[in-house]
Amino acid sequence: RLCGCFASFFHMVSVLMIAIAAWGKWLGLLSSFQVVGGVIGVGVFLLLVALAGLVGAVKHHQVLLFFYMIILLLVFIVQFSVSSACLAITKEQQDHLLEMGWNNSDSTQQDVEKSLNCCGFRHVDPNSTCSAACFQNQSCQPCAETIQDHVGEVLHFVGGIGLFFSLTQILAVWLTHQYRNQRDPRANSSAFL
Repeated sequence: RLCGCFASFFHMVSVLMIAIAAWGKWLGLLSSFQVVGGVIGVGVFLLLVALAGLVGAVKHHQVLLFFYMIILLLVFIVQFSVSSACLAITKEQQDHLLEMGWNNSDSTQQDVEKSLNCCGFRHVDPNSTCSAACFQNQSCQPCAETIQDHVGEVLHFVGGIGLFFSLTQILAVWLTHQYRNQRDPRANSSAFL
């Protein structure tokens, strides 16, 4: 039963991921289809994995539980690595990654400029176009300082949440392994396993 509870929990998390990404796109908070599509894709993948775990737990299906356990272990490894990287990144690495991300996506630049009311990354170019409201008054500040103020906090928050969920995943893998090795109570007691 506990294995099914973890699968239901991951099911709810995946539906929440899909809903938040769709809500962000619908409200126009995110214009990048790649970001929204990536989050929805990860949500659908987790939904299918959770569904396999739930069906495997309810039906006591050995093969589904095995694949659920293996996939969840792989997701744990990736999530633990990313969470640890978020918690261990230095300020210089943050700055370098922010600048690379800024230079690689025009839609992200427009989203950030509009939402943070700033223009340019390190300096404001009065001859360029900017979607921020402050650009008409020529009173904009560069976006790098504003972004860097929040990035450290966000990375630590995301890293902590990811670390928590990765530890629940390893617990789910252990419980699935324990449950998978139990005898099915509905099976004939005189039959071989």
